[in-house]
Formats: sequence, structure tokens, C-alpha cells
Amino acid sequence: MTRPFRWALLLAVMATGTALCLSVLAGWQRGGPLAERLMWVAISMVLVVGAHLLPALVRSAPLVVRGVAGVLWLACMATACYGHLTFFLLAQRHAGELRAGSIALPSPQPAGRSLTAVMADRATVTAQLATANTRRCQRDCPTLEARRLTLAARLDALDAETEDIRRSQAAGDRVMAQRDGLTADPVTVRLAALFGTTVARIDLLSGLAFAAVLESVACLLWTVTLRSPPAVTPVTPVAAPVMTSSTPKPAHRESKSKRHVAASDPVTPSPITESADVAVAQLAQAIAAGHLRPTVADIRRQLGCSQARAAAVRRQLVSLNLKA
Repeated sequence: MTRPFRWALLLAVMATGTALCLSVLAGWQRGGPLAERLMWVAISMVLVVGAHLLPALVRSAPLVVRGVAGVLWLACMATACYGHLTFFLLAQRHAGELRAGSIALPSPQPAGRSLTAVMADRATVTAQLATANTRRCQRDCPTLEARRLTLAARLDALDAETEDIRRSQAAGDRVMAQRDGLTADPVTVRLAALFGTTVARIDLLSGLAFAAVLESVACLLWTVTLRSPPAVTPVTPVAAPVMTSSTPKPAHRESKSKRHVAASDPVTPSPITESADVAVAQLAQAIAAGHLRPTVADIRRQLGCSQARAAAVRRQLVSLNLKA
């Protein structure tokens, strides 16, 4: 197992695990009773796993099977992205509620009259003051003057009460506006202003983009991971033939006894030398079977070694009269 293969497998498992967690959370938030939640979770998990593994599993299948699997894969991708989108939208709403909760609500005002009642009293007092001002003093002038002053003071009191009520309402409106501003994601608000659209539409498109990217990455990683590597048959090292040294026939004649002794002497074989190590032998077998090209890049990818080591192995293969 080479290092790139291990990294691809790790990333594929992480992507699928993340997608499964999103599906579990989204399915759990959809259902009501426990049984409904469990069924939503099971359906979401099956669809996510199917979307991730179908392209890799049916790659070598017949054309008809691949066509049916392609349609099912598109359906699985659509439903999986829908589930992920549910999670993203709910997560954004929960985050907005937490941000809005950081703004303290204004303290409730003591129970008093409403602005409508105060304005009605003010209208009545204003009418009475206008009537008193139009009357002419004939006999009881101090009483009329006192009534005018009383109505004017009452009108001022009603104006002050009206201002207090309006000030309290304005403070409450400002707090609610701040809470509403914190409910939406700051980046989403700026993107909506940039493209001239609504915040809800940007939330929908961003959630779909996140879901599609996650599912596509998982499918690609599993396709790379489940790709069957070229089969390399292990080859046992071949021993070189034993060579015995032959001595030239002496010119002088030897006795019969000496010739018998020389013929009965044991022959000592030379040490067995291997033509290549096990890795080189395996590569030679793979090249001979057509599973591997005798290039430095393919040798380096197969062995997971450095370029210098791959070049040295290729020279050994060339020395074995392989097709370079």
C-alpha cells in the first residue's frame, strides 16, 4: 500500500464520515417521534453511502448496468444534497438565534397608559384649552385665567408622557433591529447586497454548493481508492547455473592410479549469485505480463521510492535484457 493510496483512503473515510454525520443530524431534526427519526436517519445513511460508492462499484460493469447505476447515482446525490441543505439551513438559523441572544432585551416599562390613550386625552385637553381661550372675561376673570393655566399645564404633562412613551418604543425598536441584523450571517448579508438578491436565496445557494462539493469529493476519493492496482505475481529468485572449472589435459602421461584419484575428487560449486532482488524480480514479472511500463515514473509509483532508486532499478531491469 503506497503513501498516496493511504492518503486517498483516509480522505475518503473522512468525507464519508462527515456526510454521514450531516445526514444523521438532518434526519434527526426532520422526524417527530423516535421511530420516525430513526427511519429518516437510516434512509439518509443509505443514500449517502450509495452516492459515494456507486461510481466505483459499477465501473467495470456492463453498459446497461452502468446506465441504471448512473440514474440511481444522480437520485442519491440529489437526495443527499437535500439532506445536507436541511442541516446547513437549520444550523444557520440556530447560529443566528445564538447571536441575537447576545443582545439584551430592554427592561420592561412599568404598566402605564398606551400612546393611544395619552393622545386621546391630549386631544380633549387641547380642545378645552382652545375653548377657554376663546371665552371673554366678563365677570369671573380670575377663575377663567386659572382654568386656562390648568389646561395648559395638563397639556404639557400629556406632551411629556407622550415623549416618554415614544422614547421607550424607539429603544425597543433599535434593540429588535440589532437582533434581526445578527440573525443573518454577516457574509450572507454582504453577498446578498452585492448581488442584489435576498438573504434567504444566498443561504439556499451556499448550502447547495457546500453539499455538492462534499459529495463530489467523496465520490472522487472512493473511485480513486477502490481502483484495483495491477496484480504483481511474486517471483522466487532464479539461481545462476553452477559452473565447474575444467582443467586442460596434461601433456605428460599420468599413471592410472593418479587418474582414478583425480576422477573421484568432489567438484566444488561456485557461490549462487542472484540476478536481482525480490523487488526487481516482481517488477520484471509485471513488465513481462504487460501490467507495468518499464519507465522511471511507473517504477517509482509502483515501489513508492525516490527517483534515484527508481532509476537504479530500471538499470537493473535493462541489465536483465527486459524491454525498456
